[in-house]
Amino acid sequence: MQVLDNEMIKAAMDARGFAYFVDADGDIAGNFQGNLIYFFRLGQNKEMLQIRAMMQHVFSVEDVPRLYEFCNTWNRDQLWPKAYVQVTDDGTVVVVGEVSADWERGLTMEQLDQVLLCGIATGCRLGEALGELKS
Repeated sequence: MQVLDNEMIKAAMDARGFAYFVDADGDIAGNFQGNLIYFFRLGQNKEMLQIRAMMQHVFSVEDVPRLYEFCNTWNRDQLWPKAYVQVTDDGTVVVVGEVSADWERGLTMEQLDQVLLCGIATGCRLGEALGELKS
């Protein structure tokens, strides 16, 4: 078992050949099928991993009721990711998907790999479903 840290996340991403970057705040992110996916470490000891997928599809404020309905249905029918509506500072609307895991007691590279794949794959699936909703 290892303690979750950014080097472990980068090693898991490298092992899969996934392209990623580290932003000015030290957070790891990558572009997957046009969706920006962040890998945040949260919690008192940064022991929680939250994979947050910001969908590429942008909506207007008029779409919010339809997006609430979409997210409620998604969250009822799908295990991952948790989906929610976010109005941005410029007034546009996006849907965000999140997969979170608590690794307080440590984790193996295999466990990290599995949750990374889950967060990325289900985040991209959410993006595809939103693309169908947008068209």
